[in-house]
Amino acid sequence: MQLVPRPHRNQSSPQRLDHDQEVQHPTVKTVRSLTETDDRVIIFIDGSNLFYAAMQLGLEIDYAKLLCCLTGQRRLLRAYFYTGVDRQNEKQQGFLLWMRRNGYRVVTKDLVQYPDGSKHANLDVEIAIDMVMLAKHCDTAVLLSGDGDLAYVVNNVAYQGTRVEVVSLPAMTNDGLIDVADRFIDLSAIQSQIQRSEPGSQARPVL
Repeated sequence: MQLVPRPHRNQSSPQRLDHDQEVQHPTVKTVRSLTETDDRVIIFIDGSNLFYAAMQLGLEIDYAKLLCCLTGQRRLLRAYFYTGVDRQNEKQQGFLLWMRRNGYRVVTKDLVQYPDGSKHANLDVEIAIDMVMLAKHCDTAVLLSGDGDLAYVVNNVAYQGTRVEVVSLPAMTNDGLIDVADRFIDLSAIQSQIQRSEPGSQARPVL
């Protein structure tokens, strides 16, 4: 698929939501309908952040439903899923293969083990670079992460004229990230739309 740059918008500051919408959290801009436009959209998912948010909700995500929910009636150009990987973990490899074959571009980095025994892979740089490079090709960028380290790039993308929606749990989202986004979507508000209905119907994430 060839990405075609959209015409430049004369926009000096990020678009804000109307003030007459219901507010669920003091610092949260509430979600409008996800199906209100037919804009071109690119989705960026921080896999680790989403995994822990889903754990907080007791949510088993249907990743096909997730794409449909975040896209709505808009035209989906790309959906990127960023995650650390353990090359020896066959279940995780199976999950990522399923993702690649069902609409996701998977970006991985090997997990690093720390002295305390924990394993982690930071993909903030990869997410940031991709968002900046691809922003000119879409009308809306959807970031599924609450990581405050991404606030600077979200602000940069917004000032280029691209609308930015941030999706996460309020308790797991940095206030600075919420402040620079054009729209904040509480993950719990769309939980019923992305819940996996049949256990075993698709590969589970192993992150």
